Amino acid sequence: MAEASKPKTSPKAIKFLFGGLAGMGATVFVQPLDLVKNRMQLSGQGGKAREYKTSFHALASILKNEGLGGIYTGLSAGLLRQATYTTTRLGIYTVLFEKMTGQDGTPPNFLMKALIGMTAGATGAFVGTPAEVALIRMTADGRLPADQKRGYSNVFNALARITKEEGVTTLWRGCIPTMARAVVVNAAQLASYSQSKQALIETGYFVDGIFLHFCASMISGLVTTAASMPVDIVKTRIQNMRMIDGKPEFKNGLDVLARVIRNEGFLSVSPYRTCWRG
Repeated sequence: MAEASKPKTSPKAIKFLFGGLAGMGATVFVQPLDLVKNRMQLSGQGGKAREYKTSFHALASILKNEGLGGIYTGLSAGLLRQATYTTTRLGIYTVLFEKMTGQDGTPPNFLMKALIGMTAGATGAFVGTPAEVALIRMTADGRLPADQKRGYSNVFNALARITKEEGVTTLWRGCIPTMARAVVVNAAQLASYSQSKQALIETGYFVDGIFLHFCASMISGLVTTAASMPVDIVKTRIQNMRMIDGKPEFKNGLDVLARVIRNEGFLSVSPYRTCWRG
């Protein structure tokens, strides 16, 4: 009778599938923000004057020059990114969380949860890097002169052409900073959310509820953005770079950061420069 009374749970594969589908659904709404973020991170590249002053200026310029459909450029790549990255991250996190849970049902401590989250994030980022490369290039295309546009029709066309024209290893270009960003994001989110929630409760003005979670999430988002911004800009520029006279535009991530700060100023790697999607 005890066995019969246990509630039925969905298979893990179904949970991962739903998690991936939820991420893809969210992408439909945040794709314009992703486009703006990528354009702003590339604005000013190569010592040129910055194209956009703010996120709103970038969005208005895109709508004016590329039309309403322009803000959804790269949507197919964004959907594939979520299908690969989110599903893998959820799967790895769930498996590791269960393995680290005690036999008596005691969940892992905060530090272990952070390590599990960082491991899952890095693994998911590795799997999702090809889609990320396609996404960066497709969203950057609209800002290029006609003779420099790559003109990918969709994410699968992008992946096929990148493989054919530049080699399969190019699909994982910027893999290290992509994984580093995922580690930073997961660590910063977990730590800042937990600390913010505790600090808000200690003020005496908050009780455990939706409003508390909302405020803690907002604070966590700001902290995570600030922490991940430098590595996010490195990732974007490396994945969008071209070969110049047979040599890559940047040597490595440190070269990207040094050149951005030297040519565009320290504030170019700060949160004000972007629109974060999370």
